[in-house]
Amino acid sequence: MTIHPGAGGTESQDWAQILMRMYIRWAERKGFKVEIVDLLSGEEAGIKSATLTISGPYAYGYLKCEAGVHRLVRISPFDANKRRHTSFAAILVYPDISENIEIEVQEDDLRIDTFRASGAGGQHVNKTSSAVRITHFPSGIVISCQNERSQFKNKATAMKILKARLYTLKKKEQEDKIDVFIGEKKDIAWGSQIRSYTLQPYQLIKDHRTGFEMGNVNAVLDGDIDDFIKKFLFYKKEKKKLPA
Repeated sequence: MTIHPGAGGTESQDWAQILMRMYIRWAERKGFKVEIVDLLSGEEAGIKSATLTISGPYAYGYLKCEAGVHRLVRISPFDANKRRHTSFAAILVYPDISENIEIEVQEDDLRIDTFRASGAGGQHVNKTSSAVRITHFPSGIVISCQNERSQFKNKATAMKILKARLYTLKKKEQEDKIDVFIGEKKDIAWGSQIRSYTLQPYQLIKDHRTGFEMGNVNAVLDGDIDDFIKKFLFYKKEKKKLPA
């Protein structure tokens, strides 16, 4: 899972961090393993980007329901005039592909850079060039990994994520070709608003795909998102049954 704040500076970066915490808490509730592979903190607060790996039974099946743009409406704690702000953050979700699936990556298509890890904790931080950044020229995909002390392990993790993203990209290209014939409209796409989280002037979280709403915003932001996921899975199942 990758998390990117939208335009809006510190407010959107804070919203991205709130979402990251929400998904980490959700995963912990289900007993899933969570690793923060890459994290770029904001100057004042929040995050500029984050990449997580979440491992557990059907993790991708659940979390692909969350892919899209999430909208927050609240009185910003960063606004001295206490004005209401609207912020956006995008969630992207990729499967952890099997080692048996062949994804060919040419060495000539890659640029591999090493740099010093940033962040709190660990004697290796800012002292050794253990962090790795891989740029894949044909696709323009850039993957960074800095959670391990070993440069070798960081490179292996970054390559694994790169292959997962290339697999997803190839799968989408195939789906797009099929869509030309069946005319299927996508439910989730970059730039689409899938859910709104309103904290002021009232408290309500609404999924715009299913119409499902919850008023207990604190519980949702603390990881209680199973009802939203289940509603969307049922929605997708019922939609497939409808005649064209």
